[in-house]
Amino acid sequence: MANDEILLDVKGLKTQFALEEGTVRAVDGVDFTVKRGKTLCVVGESGCGKSVTARAILGIVPSPGKVVDGQMLFYKEDENGSVRPIDLATLRPNGQEIRSIRGAEISMVFQEPMTSFSPVYKIGHQIREPILIHQQVSKAEAREIAIDMLRRCGLPRPERVFDQYPWELSGGMRQRAMIARALVCRPSLLIADEPTTALDVTTETQILELMKELQDELGMAILFITHDLGVVAEVAEEVIVMYLGKVVERADVISLFYEAKHPYTQALLRSIPTISKERRHRLDTIEGMVPDPYNVPSGCPFHPRCPAFMPGICDVIEPPIYALEKGHLARCHLYNEELVGNVMDEPASS
Repeated sequence: MANDEILLDVKGLKTQFALEEGTVRAVDGVDFTVKRGKTLCVVGESGCGKSVTARAILGIVPSPGKVVDGQMLFYKEDENGSVRPIDLATLRPNGQEIRSIRGAEISMVFQEPMTSFSPVYKIGHQIREPILIHQQVSKAEAREIAIDMLRRCGLPRPERVFDQYPWELSGGMRQRAMIARALVCRPSLLIADEPTTALDVTTETQILELMKELQDELGMAILFITHDLGVVAEVAEEVIVMYLGKVVERADVISLFYEAKHPYTQALLRSIPTISKERRHRLDTIEGMVPDPYNVPSGCPFHPRCPAFMPGICDVIEPPIYALEKGHLARCHLYNEELVGNVMDEPASS
């Protein structure tokens, strides 16, 4: 892939939390790329490392967590129009360089806007703040820019919303205001961390349509984090599936839904309710629970829950990423023909 197509290239990212109970490897060697103007979805159950990955990119991993290894190459255009990579992993979380990128070049929409907006400041004050930090404009000009973005985000009477407090708005309006704050400096990358989780279905559809419209208008890339595969089908071009801090599958969205390779992804897809299933049909579930992060199973971390578990292999050897057809990647021993062949031969030789 040519560098001019890549906006963010994450290689071997590791983020750990050193706690009294032990070390939590929240993100354990993650690799992915985000293309300019495209949407990459990150999917997985709660606790798989999706949000920590997003926060690592922005340098806002909560203490005592820290990035301990890997690269996060952000290809930024300078004043002369040339593109140069900046390794976000090497920047100090409170340093001037990451502060110039955070909110301007890379913005984030958080999961719950009520906890992301301060309840004691008006919406307009909080949306105007990043404009004043990153752009050389007056307060009056910043107000007009903020009101214009509120209008673009579909908020009725944006001049009034500008002077309201977060608690005076409905959930859907707060989320639109949060998107307006994230986009007000026209970033090249928007990170959306489950932005529709707390919303009803109608508002969720409106927010997704809004994000697609603004993406087309502004030409930005989106890193969309979710556990909802229905949302993935709506917004994604590429998808990575995470489990216990690792990427277990990566593919374009069509291949993932119709030709999923990893048993975990296949199980997630089987658990989606569909109108074609018979009445009173029980939903398929994934057996077991996500393992304790202080005591990750040896070998493949998914093996205690996997229907394709191979004793002596899956519980002993950690699988690498296997490159399959059409750029499809899967971290599973099923795609090691030599190992699988040996297992299949064992009963015949006994």
